[in-house]
Amino acid sequence: MTTIFVAGATGETGRRVVRSLLNRDISVKALVRDESAAKEILPEGVEFVSASLASREELGQAIAGCDGIISATGARPSLDVTGPYKVDCDGTKKLVDAAKDQGIDKFIMVSSLCVSQFFHPLNLFWLVLYWKLQAEIYLKNSGLNYTIVRPGGLKNEDSEMPVIMKGADSLFEGSIPRSQVAEVCAEALSQPDAANKIVEIVASDDAPQQAWPELFASVA
Repeated sequence: MTTIFVAGATGETGRRVVRSLLNRDISVKALVRDESAAKEILPEGVEFVSASLASREELGQAIAGCDGIISATGARPSLDVTGPYKVDCDGTKKLVDAAKDQGIDKFIMVSSLCVSQFFHPLNLFWLVLYWKLQAEIYLKNSGLNYTIVRPGGLKNEDSEMPVIMKGADSLFEGSIPRSQVAEVCAEALSQPDAANKIVEIVASDDAPQQAWPELFASVA
């Protein structure tokens, strides 16, 4: 059975990624800080591992034996100005390096719309978009088979609205349910046309309903 390592598994997006993978009969190894708390959040059947995002060696041990990685990490709001750098940038870089060490080729990263806009208001929060962009660049240059998913504003409420998928720096507004972001990440693992692409996604009632292969193929 395929096993996917999920970083940020207990976050609002990460927990939906875990469920999406399990619904596809994909085994999940989840990176968690507190296993007892994670058991309250995540479904049964998930394997829990602990490792520091600051340690390439610990991450390497944690991901050993996995077939791919989905990183849905994100710095939590705090007064620590280094938080987004440590989590969104350096932590992702360490995870990319660990994947290379372990021979894991498939890496899906959840980023954000508008990361290329330095003067975006979100960068007032300790340059969070800037650090996500630096992690994107590192992943793109890593040689791994990557898909970078840039969602619009994240909504906790589920919806069946059609997904709009475009290439890098094409969408600058809009929102999308986290559950659909999770579906995009899970699909990216197996869709050939998801390889080595940045995909920007929002959801809209006005968009045509398209199958996943068609959506990924539409992005150059």
